[in-house]
Order: sequence, then structure tokens, then C-alpha cells
Amino acid sequence: AASLDQVIEEKTDTLTLMSHSPFERDTELNKSMQTIDKGAFHVSQREAKTHQENLQHLCRICGSSFKTDPYKRSHPVHGPIDDEMQVLLRKKEKKATSWPDLLAKVFKIDVKGDIDTIHPTKFCLQCWTVVQKKLSNSPYEIFFPRRSPVEWQPHSLSCDVCGTSTHGVKRKKQVLNTQLSKKLRMVAGRARKISQIRNPKQVNQKSLMKKIASCKKIHLSTKILAVDYPLDFVKSISCQICEHILADPVETTCKHLFCRACILKCLKVMGSYCPACRYPCFPTDLVSPVKSFLNIMNSLPVICPVKDCQEEVCLGKYCHHLSRHKEIKDKEGYVCINKGGRP
Repeated sequence: AASLDQVIEEKTDTLTLMSHSPFERDTELNKSMQTIDKGAFHVSQREAKTHQENLQHLCRICGSSFKTDPYKRSHPVHGPIDDEMQVLLRKKEKKATSWPDLLAKVFKIDVKGDIDTIHPTKFCLQCWTVVQKKLSNSPYEIFFPRRSPVEWQPHSLSCDVCGTSTHGVKRKKQVLNTQLSKKLRMVAGRARKISQIRNPKQVNQKSLMKKIASCKKIHLSTKILAVDYPLDFVKSISCQICEHILADPVETTCKHLFCRACILKCLKVMGSYCPACRYPCFPTDLVSPVKSFLNIMNSLPVICPVKDCQEEVCLGKYCHHLSRHKEIKDKEGYVCINKGGRP
């Protein structure tokens, strides 16, 4: 019955159109086309809005979804750099105030010309750790879910973003080379075995010498250096027994540097030879290094390890700075006690 009514309605509409003049017929057709265009425009606008909402849940760099992270941690692409990254940059003696400059250096992408309707406005914690590891020259393996950052496209009928907003943008499948992966596994296993076997005596001797020196509470760790110096430079200013910053440094006849207290303890317990190369060495052979080296040592910037201080001081003035802390502590700890008699 419903279908018969529809057919009758359609026929009556065509008859009415036929009865009208050609001009009236054109105007009515134009009106119907306009209503269709308006409907299509509203649909496209709604789709664009949902597309933009979906983009807010995706990472700008790797395309992974924030919904997979229970804490939903993210960083704004165009926002200021956080405090932790600022500390790292200061250590590296580098300057950057906003994320676009850092992302361009690490991922080789320009986010300054991003459009909100095409590009996401945030990036995930995983990409943040990649930036952190790259800046700190960390020896640990960096995992990045893609070979290169995602190339974002405007919304279309076959849109990846609207289809995969919960799991992130899909990546193309890569065919694994089984022979190559097998070879890599074998090489890695062999290298691990070699590192485990290599010089166990030397490792034991080093730990023994550290125990003999036992200067953890006296000498300063290399971790308090304000600047992230190259590893070889840090080794040159640190004791070869305790691995702390050289305190009252002395030089042996074989040109190795040690803290005076550490080398004297080791010579007394281990015997009269250099702990680094086992060359004959006696307490009388120890001399202080050249003045230029001592000047470099004293000018090194160090961060005060005392809580709520974190002040940057030269190594030469560190003892004076620490004595100020002790004076303040003594003043705070002093309490006037009346032990009888006149107050």
C-alpha cells in the first residue's frame, strides 16, 4: 500500500511539472538542487568536524593513538618545552624554547606550517622519549614505531584517520628477511657471550679497589657536573680507582691520575704498582699535575647536590659554598638552653 502511494505521488509530481511552463519548471529544479547541495554541505561539515576530533586522539609524528595509553600523556606540538627537557638542553649547552625547532632537528619535519583540519596538534610520550634519548646521546636502544613520520592528508571518502582513530594510523606491512634477522640474532648472541667472558678478573679487581678506597661520602660524583661533557673528557678528570671527580689529584710516573687518598690506600693494601697499568709505583713517586690542568679542573661548573639549592658553582669554590650550607644548618640547629643560675 505504501509503495502504491509513493508511485501515485511521483506520478502526480511529474504531471504537475509537465503542466507548468518551462521557466517555472527550471526554477523548481534549481530549488531542489539547492536543497541537495545544502544537505551535502552539512554532511561534509559534520564529517570534517569528526575528522578533526579524531585527529586530537592521534600523535602528530608516529600516528599512534593516545587511547592506548592509560594515562593519556601527550605534549603540544606548538607549545613550550617542558622543564625536564630544558634541564637536558642546558646540560648540552643548547638553546630551544619551543617544540617545532626540536622536532625539526630530531625527526626532520617542519610542523610550523601545520593546519588543524589536516594535522594533529599533539605528540605522544614515546616520541618524547625518542627526542630525550637523541639529545642525551643515550646508549640504550631507541624504539620508534615507524621508519619515518606520518604524512597527513586532508579528509576524504577513504580516510585512514576516521577508520582507525582508536588504534592509530595503520602502517604498511614490511616483508621480513628471515636470513638477515637470523644473522643479526646470531651476531648479537655472540657479542653478548664475549662481553660476559671478557676479563672477569679485571672487573673484580676494580670493584675491590673501590671498596679499599671507600670514598663515596668524601669525593664528588661526575653526575653533578653542570655540563654534559664528552665521555673521554670526564674520564680524564676522574680518578681511575673510585671514578669520582679528582680530589687533590696526583700523577704517577706512568702519567696516570688518581685522588691522593685513593692511591695511597691502594698502594698500602694492593702493593707498590700503578692500579691502571701495574707499572712499579711508590708513594714518593707521586707528584701534583701541571698548573694548567688544575686551573681547568677548578673552573669546571658543578651543581650543588644539597636539597633545595641546585646552585651552579665552580669546582674550586665548591668547598666555600658547602661551608655556607653548614653555617646555616648550625644556626638552625642552635637552641638557647638555660642550665640554671641567672638567664
